[in-house]
Amino acid sequence: MSTALLHTGTHENQTSLAKKKLLPYWLLAPGIIWLTIFFLVPIYQLISTSTQTQGYGIGTYVQTYRFANFMDAITSSKAQLFRSFEYAFLATCFALIISYPLAYAVAFKSGRWKNTLLVLIVAPFFCSFLLRTVAWEQILGEQGFVIKTLRFLHIMGAQGHLTATPFAVVAGLTYNFLPFMTLPLYASLERIDIRMMEASGDLYANALTTFRRVTVPLSMPGVVAGTLLTFIPAAGDYINAELLGNPGTKMIGNVIEARYLAIVDYPGAAALSLILMVTILILVMAYVKRAGTDELV
Repeated sequence: MSTALLHTGTHENQTSLAKKKLLPYWLLAPGIIWLTIFFLVPIYQLISTSTQTQGYGIGTYVQTYRFANFMDAITSSKAQLFRSFEYAFLATCFALIISYPLAYAVAFKSGRWKNTLLVLIVAPFFCSFLLRTVAWEQILGEQGFVIKTLRFLHIMGAQGHLTATPFAVVAGLTYNFLPFMTLPLYASLERIDIRMMEASGDLYANALTTFRRVTVPLSMPGVVAGTLLTFIPAAGDYINAELLGNPGTKMIGNVIEARYLAIVDYPGAAALSLILMVTILILVMAYVKRAGTDELV
């Protein structure tokens, strides 16, 4: 009798232990299913489409494993690809220049206004990305206060304009992705122990030296995270170039959109998308490695 009870207890313990071992996998199951359906399957479909060729009807394609599609895509859209990275780089630099003082002020100087300022930083997210870009088009337009002010100060002539220029596209990218830069910077700066900055002063460092030798190094994780969150979506954006630019300022996102919807060149659009993804991934890995914050990847 006791042997049977012992055997039953051992079996129950083994079953309980097995359930505990499987519990983490059950908790991960929803995320794994989500990633499989909405990430792995689309990526597989994108890779498969990128090597197809034209079939017998318009918009029909067959799998022929034509890897020359990638070289054709690069050759035909090389200018737009480089322009996308150029505009994204400029927008990231401008966003960093604007966001760092803002995040610093909110983290250390805002006092009881901190929460209000944080709400104002994320307030643009309450409005559609498209509407914000259209509003920026109006701000830089002929009747906007920017043009009127520049002409009043004789900085710009009567025939000068800001819309349909590279400046407008970069300005739109900078504005739209500014919160993506500011919030990581604020989070990184806010975690800095103020006593470390005070200790720097005790060691006879002036404010500039303290900022350069203490604040900036400690905030580097926020700088890296902010630049990545700004650069990556900016490189693939097409709304700003479409609404604020001209045919000479088209980015790779505009080319992909046109190939998919207007030209109906699915393999070309897929090939360009993969080229953009791989290029961004390489740049990001190199940047993170160079910045010395490998744990962010």
